[in-house]
Amino acid sequence: MLTVIGEGLVDVVQRSTGIQAHVGGSPLNVAVGLARLDHPVQFIGRYGRDAYGESVAAHLKSSSVLLPVGPDELPTSVATALIDDDGAASYTFELAWELPGLADRLPFMLQATTLLHTGSIATMLAPGAADVLSAVEHAHPLATISFDPNCRPSIITDVDYARRQAEKFVTLADVVKASDEDLEWLYPGEDPLDSAKRWLSLGGSEGPAMVVVTRGAQGPWGVNAAGEAQFPAPSVKVADTVGAGDSFMAALLSAIVDLGLDGAQNRKDLRGLSAGSLRELLAHAAWAAAVTVSRAGANPPTRAELNRMELGAQAPRDAAGRDPESAELPSN
Repeated sequence: MLTVIGEGLVDVVQRSTGIQAHVGGSPLNVAVGLARLDHPVQFIGRYGRDAYGESVAAHLKSSSVLLPVGPDELPTSVATALIDDDGAASYTFELAWELPGLADRLPFMLQATTLLHTGSIATMLAPGAADVLSAVEHAHPLATISFDPNCRPSIITDVDYARRQAEKFVTLADVVKASDEDLEWLYPGEDPLDSAKRWLSLGGSEGPAMVVVTRGAQGPWGVNAAGEAQFPAPSVKVADTVGAGDSFMAALLSAIVDLGLDGAQNRKDLRGLSAGSLRELLAHAAWAAAVTVSRAGANPPTRAELNRMELGAQAPRDAAGRDPESAELPSN
């Protein structure tokens, strides 16, 4: 069982052509993405007893995501996304984030979890952020942990606080994904790739096995113990970028699960991946993001759609059969 804990909300998307409402929230999108890639997933979050809450629950259930936590009396959270002529999204939020009584239910809800993912607003906004950290600490001895800060400076305006919070989760995570914009905001004036390399060292032997940076049209880049890798962004016609990073995250985790590397007992093997294998993970995730940006809203691909997208997209190799986009780190 895979578990995603975090916010679910409704994206009200404003374009020059009109307004549409889509169910969203970064962790929720990851849960749906994993389910569409044929993994059993449960989503631990909150939504209200209102029309938006009903749409959140229906959206999750339509992708066979399990909902162990029912609706509460607070209003469902709303994000308003303004889409510019290039398809890029900017957001404003009306949020309620708390999970009362979660600690008492964690042992039961997480007992079969082999991978737990969290991130974004859920890991930053009080009072719920403390409950999310407790859930990660509870799951860590048995499950792979993944984290995506997906920073929202319009909500969490204190960058020093956000940096401290992010580093708490990075230290506990096995798989970390961030955008270059996230890292530029968290560490102003620093090269995002240098920040990612520093994150790889957090937590020592119990810290991340890999840190991945998405860079829009430049394509994703990643680093692990073996080296660095990158993959060029697939060329597609962009409808909008809503949910692209979440589809990337879901496909990255899906590939790790498909390799049998989820579960704390597999941490050593996850850390032992080659730079070439890391690039293959980046490629798989990049194609998933490409599907999502090619259509409106946070609409991640099914496994069949992703397989079709990847067909014939094998990465080139040099004459010696080596991956030209990966670089092994020196052993010393």
